[in-house]
Amino acid sequence: MPTERARSRWVLTLTSDDRPGIVHAVTGAIVSASGNIEELQQFSSADTGRFFMRVEISSPADRLTFERALTPVVERFDAKVTLDDAERPVRTLVLASKAAHCVNDLLFRRRSGHLNIEVPLVLANHAVLGDLAAFYGVPFEHLPVTGPEEKAAFERHVLDVVERESIELVVLARYMQILSPELCAALEGRAINIHHSFLPGFKGANPYRQAHARGVKLIGATAHFVTSDLDEGPIIEQNVVRVDHTRTTQELMAIGQDEESRTLTQAVKWFSEHRVLPDENRTIIFT
Repeated sequence: MPTERARSRWVLTLTSDDRPGIVHAVTGAIVSASGNIEELQQFSSADTGRFFMRVEISSPADRLTFERALTPVVERFDAKVTLDDAERPVRTLVLASKAAHCVNDLLFRRRSGHLNIEVPLVLANHAVLGDLAAFYGVPFEHLPVTGPEEKAAFERHVLDVVERESIELVVLARYMQILSPELCAALEGRAINIHHSFLPGFKGANPYRQAHARGVKLIGATAHFVTSDLDEGPIIEQNVVRVDHTRTTQELMAIGQDEESRTLTQAVKWFSEHRVLPDENRTIIFT
């Protein structure tokens, strides 16, 4: 008796103008490629008139079979379609400075199997996190940024690593340098940043000291795509925690760092699972 061919797991995402018949066409193409739909999510944006779809599929068919089945759908609806192995780790470059909390959380969850990424390099403008990267068995490079020339060299190296290592995602894990507009454009849609969120907001040095002095009641964090508009890219994830007057500056900082780590890791997880789709200045998140 012949054995059944091993079934692969695929993730399909689709973005197009919202038109009747898209779901029918996509699901029909999947069935024609011997695919079994395990999860399907869709959304029609009333703001932009765009349609978004994410489908998890199991099938004995290979990529070429699926791509052939989906070609008429792409042509009919002028759709952007991606098809990826659901279990393949997303190749990720981590950028860092001195703060360890976000880097540690990403590398720990990667090693423990809770984050489906592969990190070929941690690249930092300070050397202090080298031992942390070594603890997790991840290569580490340090390039100081002390002026415009060093900053330009650092950014050129980022692009070199992206190309050499086939990087799909760049994570700014509390990397404290502002990226140039040119690098932002080169990494559009594949670079995620994290920053604290206070109500009210505080700029400049020692934001937690400012927050303590003003008696803030909410501390949070925001993960977003990097754009040339500082800290204003499309938001992927946000979290918040309530605090009160009894908290010291150090306690506020510890709470904030926990929220930053949690929020950034969640955003990276969703990205690695192909759950984040851009819709102009915002994101569609299929959770």
